[in-house]
Amino acid sequence: MVIIDSTVWVDYFNGLHNPETDWLDVQLDVQRLGLTTIIMCEVLQGVRDERQAAAVETDLSKLEVFEIHSVALAVQAAKNYRILRGRGRTVRKTIDVLIATFCIEQQHSLLHRDRDFDPFEELLGLSVVHP
Repeated sequence: MVIIDSTVWVDYFNGLHNPETDWLDVQLDVQRLGLTTIIMCEVLQGVRDERQAAAVETDLSKLEVFEIHSVALAVQAAKNYRILRGRGRTVRKTIDVLIATFCIEQQHSLLHRDRDFDPFEELLGLSVVHP
């Protein structure tokens, strides 16, 4: 399973072309793709109007959407944050810590365009798709 981060979805829905959106466009009908409820929220927050929001929600709901709210994940995410901070790599956004930890714990790959995920890949074994 590949989890698609909001950084890719936003570009994709805005019609931007980059390696990640091109990969997503090709893979949408080829392999299992998913997202988390947090990613869905981030994407929908950036939509301009209710009509577009409904269309985006419909498109995203066709994929597997994971609810990642658990005490165990919160504890592990905080631990991962401390590990990275202790190695001199402070992650800017808590949401990214939760998404990366979910992917690591569930052994999902992640497609993203956000440098906050780099230390998770480099130091904690996050599997990242590099188109």
